[in-house]
Parts: sequence; C-alpha cells; structure tokens
Amino acid sequence: MSLLLATVLVTSALAGCTLMDLAQDCEGTDARVEKTAALHILDSRPDAATVARGFEEVDAGCWSDSGEVTVYAERTYAFPGTRADVAAHYRTATQQDGWSPDPDAAPDDLSFVKRAMNLRINFLTAELLTEEGHGSRPDLSTGAGYSITVDSYA
Repeated sequence: MSLLLATVLVTSALAGCTLMDLAQDCEGTDARVEKTAALHILDSRPDAATVARGFEEVDAGCWSDSGEVTVYAERTYAFPGTRADVAAHYRTATQQDGWSPDPDAAPDDLSFVKRAMNLRINFLTAELLTEEGHGSRPDLSTGAGYSITVDSYA
C-alpha cells in the first residue's frame, strides 16, 4: 500500500498536480451549469436562423480534465444565410450584451470574453458533423450552420 501511495505522489509531483487536483470533478457545479445554460446570448440568433433539428435543448454540463473543471452551454442553429451574416449578428449582439472580442483570438475568429466566461461561434461542416456522430445534415452543412458555446472554468 505504501508503494502505491508513493507512486501516486511521485506521479502527481512530476505531472505538476496535487492529490487535490486529481480529486477535482464536477460535483457541486449544477447551479453554475443552469446559470450558464440560461444566458440570453445563447438564444440570440440572426433572423431566419432556426434551432437545428435534434438540438432543441441547450447542451449544457460540466467536464473535468487534468484537474481543470469546465462548465459549458452550447446551442446549435441552422441558418440559410452566409457566415458573414452570422458574424455581423454576433459582433453586435455580444457587444450589446457586455461581451468583448477575445484579445488573444485571431482577428477573424468569433471569440468573445465576459468576466471569466468565453464565447465562441463555430461554423459546422459536413466533415465536422460526421466526426461528432451527427451524420449527413444538409440543414447544417449548407448555408451557415453553427454552434454558439459559452464556457468557463469552475
């Protein structure tokens, strides 16, 4: 038993984490997940954008990786317009909602920050949808299907 404990301690020290880091998980984050899922910006969308079939509910939750606990909420939309239309909408909507462009993002990225939260717009492609197990989705891979994701460290 002492050999096992010694191995864990040495491994955690070499990996740069503590036993406390290894024990962190999503316990106690339910209220924060609900608050993130209820953010108004997730419901903001350009005219003619619709909630994508199969994505009617906000996908929200918590995940833990290497001691980092992250709370997230995501909404997916089908939009018959262009990516430029989506970008224009969110540049205005995020500014009106108190978000700022992420200073660390590339100029053409749709990434924003507000307090300790991050917001990203990700355009969907047929390839990406297949990789994520959603198969062929012409409603999302033509026009400007996209997802809006908000996340923050817990």
